[in-house]
Amino acid sequence: MKYIDPHIHMVSRTTDDYERMAQAGCVAITEPAFWAGFDRSSPQGFYDYFRHLTEQEPARAAQYGIKHHSWICINPKEAEDVGFAREVVQMIPEFLQRESVLGVGEIGLNKNSRNELTILEEQIGVAAQHGQLILVHTPHLEDKLKGTKLIMDAIRRNGDIDPGRVLIDHVEEHTVEHVLDRGFWAGMTLYPDTKCTPQRATDIIEMYGAERLWINSAGDWGPSDPLAVPKCRLEMARRGHDHETIERISFGNPLEFLSQSGKFAI
Repeated sequence: MKYIDPHIHMVSRTTDDYERMAQAGCVAITEPAFWAGFDRSSPQGFYDYFRHLTEQEPARAAQYGIKHHSWICINPKEAEDVGFAREVVQMIPEFLQRESVLGVGEIGLNKNSRNELTILEEQIGVAAQHGQLILVHTPHLEDKLKGTKLIMDAIRRNGDIDPGRVLIDHVEEHTVEHVLDRGFWAGMTLYPDTKCTPQRATDIIEMYGAERLWINSAGDWGPSDPLAVPKCRLEMARRGHDHETIERISFGNPLEFLSQSGKFAI
């Protein structure tokens, strides 16, 4: 069964991971811009990173028959310095024109600070101005619910944003209902120990259904598993979920959301 991993940071993975993902059925991925494992010292570092996302990674993925798309932004972990962040935000429109770029992301909040919220709102404005999809990062902290609500309120304040064109990622049991009730899409990020394990994600699917919900692996710098999506599919099958539901969560839903960009192709 083929699948899409709609949120994975392949800059932090080896080429062997592309091979293993292809063998497991991965046909496409999308890679949001995020933290590089350390804070970048200049806006030019982001420019080179955006080139990496839009030039190097598509070529590396293509060797294994995987279609690579990306998202462009300055992530909330590096948005505390507003002046610095604004220099990066000015670069975003140039990269939004690239064939493989699907939208603005993953924007959001990290510590729910005033400066992070300022840069979040400015990037929401860029997305609205250019008619782009949005991919959202919600905080890792114990105040994830507060941060999620702050993000949704910021998006709602911009009347040009259709919630059906926004994916709010890293949802957990205490945030997913709020996201879905307000008309947004919700992403469950599968980690070995934090956020959602395949078992917890399957619990959430059983509680809330499969509409406007997807699963992804993130596959970032910390302990993570680039094969988390197929492992979640196996967990769903083990519990007796039918082929249609498993395919919808791991392929159909990402395809439906991402295809709104007009650029996503498999």
